[in-house]
Amino acid sequence: MHITEKITNDRVRSFTSSEINEAIDQQMEENVEFYSIQNPVTIKRRIEELDAEWDIERILELNASTLALTGILLSAIGSKKWLLLSGLVTAFMAQHAIQGWCPPLELLRKLKVRTRKEIDMEKHFLLKALEARPDLK
Repeated sequence: MHITEKITNDRVRSFTSSEINEAIDQQMEENVEFYSIQNPVTIKRRIEELDAEWDIERILELNASTLALTGILLSAIGSKKWLLLSGLVTAFMAQHAIQGWCPPLELLRKLKVRTRKEIDMEKHFLLKALEARPDLK
């Protein structure tokens, strides 16, 4: 059983192609395999990196708010047509909130941006590996 088979009810994964999910899963499994045999300091450092890793929701939110604000600012100093950008971006975010999908999602997943559940799953298995280390007892 792959470690990611425990991830359920993840709307982003359900709208992501199986090839992209498999690539992300493979990288996660390689990370767990590599880091779980490292020294405890290295494992803890990786866990800290995972805690700081931006998930796809955070990136989508920042991207949307930046583009919406840009549209508002450009409409204030230029053409009111820039408000279309703000409207489009907020519509995409509403669609994502309702369905779990929006147009930028596919690109971000191709860039291997992970969901919080995926990040937490890697962290969970590294914490288990850290707890199982006989050199810490």
